[in-house]
Amino acid sequence: MKLVITCEHGGNTIPKEYKSLFTDTSVLETHRGYDLGALDVFNYLQPLADYSNYSKTSRLLIELNRSLLHKNVYSEFTKKLPINEKKQIIKKHYSVYRSAVTDYIQARIKNNNDVLHLSIHSFTPQLNQDIRNCDIGLLFDSRKANEKEIAVALKKSILAKNPNYRIRFNYPYLGKADGFTTTLRKQFPKHYSGIEIEINQSFSVDNKMPDAIKTVLKESILKFKA
Repeated sequence: MKLVITCEHGGNTIPKEYKSLFTDTSVLETHRGYDLGALDVFNYLQPLADYSNYSKTSRLLIELNRSLLHKNVYSEFTKKLPINEKKQIIKKHYSVYRSAVTDYIQARIKNNNDVLHLSIHSFTPQLNQDIRNCDIGLLFDSRKANEKEIAVALKKSILAKNPNYRIRFNYPYLGKADGFTTTLRKQFPKHYSGIEIEINQSFSVDNKMPDAIKTVLKESILKFKA
């Protein structure tokens, strides 16, 4: 099995040609601008991967974890841009990233390999009035037996190392909702398994996650490399 690790929301960078759209840059520092601590976890896990990729471009420019037809692929800052500018954003930022990951997976599957894709994210501990009662969320398509088996094994391994973590399946989002892993499942119905790992941003300090969480995740994921 080939292990792919990605991080779609690793940073809050806005290319200079679009900075004028963000007169109030404070939004870029919030959970809306990027996934706090996610890139730190990605970097820690990256040595395990056969292939890895990440983006530091803010999701407020274009949302890499949404399909192009999704209503929120562009934020309120970019949705009113002319079509030709949107096409340039897709070409320079969206397609370059997603095509690189997709091409690697396609090549490995054509070479008779199974692929496990771990997409690293983090979530805000409170969204509007909703308190998220979870430390680590594992998102997958429950209709796919292989993904469910991997998620169950991953949860079991994490809890064996630290039973105090609150781990929930398909929370705070559904694994079958629109996302990069969802698109890849449709493109590769066989030999591909996609799991989104969501970590509560309450753990993040200065955009870093605790060593304890990173170590537990790394040791648990290592079992799939055995």
